[in-house]
Amino acid sequence: MDTEIQRFYMDKTVFVTGGTGFLGKVIIEKILRATDPKHIYFLVRSKKNEDVKTRVAKWMSQPIFEALLKTKPRALELMTPIAGDCLEPDLGISDADRKLLVKEVQIVIHGAATVRFNEPMHTALAINTRATRLMLQLAREMHRLEAFVQISTAYSNCVLEHIHEQFYPENFTCSVDTALQLKETLSAALLDNMTPALLGNFPNTYSYTKGLAEQVIQGEAGDLPVCIFRPAIIFANYKEPSSGWIDNPYGLIALIYGITYGVLHLLLCNYKAHAPVVPGDYCGNMVVASAWETARNAKKKTVPTIYNFSPSNKNIITFGDLKDKGMYSGKLVPMTKMIWYPFLHATTFPWLFSLGCIFYHYVPGFLYDILLRLSGEKPRLVKAYRKVHENVVALFPFNKKTYWFNRDNTEALWDHMSTEDQSVFNFNMENMNWDDYFKSTLNGMRLHLFKEPPTKASLDHGRRILSRYFVLHCAVQVLLVSAAAYLIWLVLSVFI
Repeated sequence: MDTEIQRFYMDKTVFVTGGTGFLGKVIIEKILRATDPKHIYFLVRSKKNEDVKTRVAKWMSQPIFEALLKTKPRALELMTPIAGDCLEPDLGISDADRKLLVKEVQIVIHGAATVRFNEPMHTALAINTRATRLMLQLAREMHRLEAFVQISTAYSNCVLEHIHEQFYPENFTCSVDTALQLKETLSAALLDNMTPALLGNFPNTYSYTKGLAEQVIQGEAGDLPVCIFRPAIIFANYKEPSSGWIDNPYGLIALIYGITYGVLHLLLCNYKAHAPVVPGDYCGNMVVASAWETARNAKKKTVPTIYNFSPSNKNIITFGDLKDKGMYSGKLVPMTKMIWYPFLHATTFPWLFSLGCIFYHYVPGFLYDILLRLSGEKPRLVKAYRKVHENVVALFPFNKKTYWFNRDNTEALWDHMSTEDQSVFNFNMENMNWDDYFKSTLNGMRLHLFKEPPTKASLDHGRRILSRYFVLHCAVQVLLVSAAAYLIWLVLSVFI
């Protein structure tokens, strides 16, 4: 027997932007596996060395679809790519494709975005803000439209510490109309030079332009059935379609990747701050459910509903907890490709982080690169550290303090769902088992990012390497402490 949400999606036509990204793939896979839609169109742009056809072929071969194809072998035949690009003034969609979308689409899930924190302002405005306006204009032409889900971020209003499920236009230095007018009238270089003035108290162009996109929704959604989904820090999937699935080492995942690899040993972070991490599959489930709720309440709502999605206040986790659980789980399933024993220290002082990086990272990295040169390989670690440090600094505004996210609408959505729908489309963070989750995350990273099989032989090999590096790590610590003690003795001997 089908659930209410499953009946809602039955024979519906869906249009997804951002479908080639991590969350987009999760959403599409869940709709195909758990419901019976009529068709799914998804926006795909060509890249420098890959056309749309090549990208779609690679996309369909992703491991995330393995479970789906076992139960529904022809499921991906329901997918049709729409060539387009959010950088283009008209989204790069042809007239023929536009007419097709206008005629057939009933559900829109707009997730396309550039997630680079420090994307140049002219690019971030085009992709994150202007494209949202263009998508709303397209949706307004869809006479069969039942729901439009705008995927935002919990940090779209990060100038505040307590963030409710509401709009905050007062926090921006200028209106969205003014920002987009500047985008259209100024050169890219001049607009990018104005970035500090436009950002105001926002830490980066990502959170700023995603926040402006919400202002587009507030001002232009009108009577459209629209909602906004604000996920916190999206991590690996928890249960579906496979435990621990992840396909990219970006953001906070990149830091855990570096720690596990034995490269990152010093972090700019407040261990006491709450870590608002949420599983990718829970995010996908909530997007699917929020479209159903939006359609169900379309005639009752005059203002778009906003859903903050973060850990429940009854089941919080700190960055210190995240570090401890991640380190513990990582040592249970160690990577064979690690280059040193995984350990981590942290500070909340940027100057101390910069100083510490010399000894924690650059000196060992320089020595490691010398060994690479001597073995005929290209040096890479010092160069990699520069990118790693940029990522650490970019993330610091989000992990240096606790953000409180109101979740009233999210909890109301959960309560409105039937028991059957709660089981199929689970996003209940109150019952999250963090130990189990991080165990699955590290297993998933090992398999999907490090490409190491979960076999006994591979795990035993990893444990032997971990033990070897632990002995070397202890030996280095003894040498450093002995050297420091000797230097102190020399200094004291001069004055005594």
